[in-house]
Amino acid sequence: MKKVLSLLIMAIFALSAMAKDIQTVVVTTTPQMHCENCENRIKNNLRFEKGVKKIETNIEQQTVTITYDADKTTVEQLLKGFEKFKYSARVLKDGETVEAEEHEGCENM
Repeated sequence: MKKVLSLLIMAIFALSAMAKDIQTVVVTTTPQMHCENCENRIKNNLRFEKGVKKIETNIEQQTVTITYDADKTTVEQLLKGFEKFKYSARVLKDGETVEAEEHEGCENM
């Protein structure tokens, strides 16, 4: 019985140690996304940032939703990652919306 109990305790401890702290942050970018090329530029560059698990973009809402492992990176590090490909980003507050600006052409083509 003691052996089973100690194995159970060790298993619970091992599972809790392996649990990851997966979080999500929603940002908007400057310059804004205007087309599929803009989306791809963001996705293709951010995917190399440490801890990034998933990236979703939305041109209409001007948002980039990043799912990341908080044990490997921080929001600040993710925001700095945008600077590597000449973008800037800021975290959107709950319920905040961003209007797409008019544009004549995409500078990312």
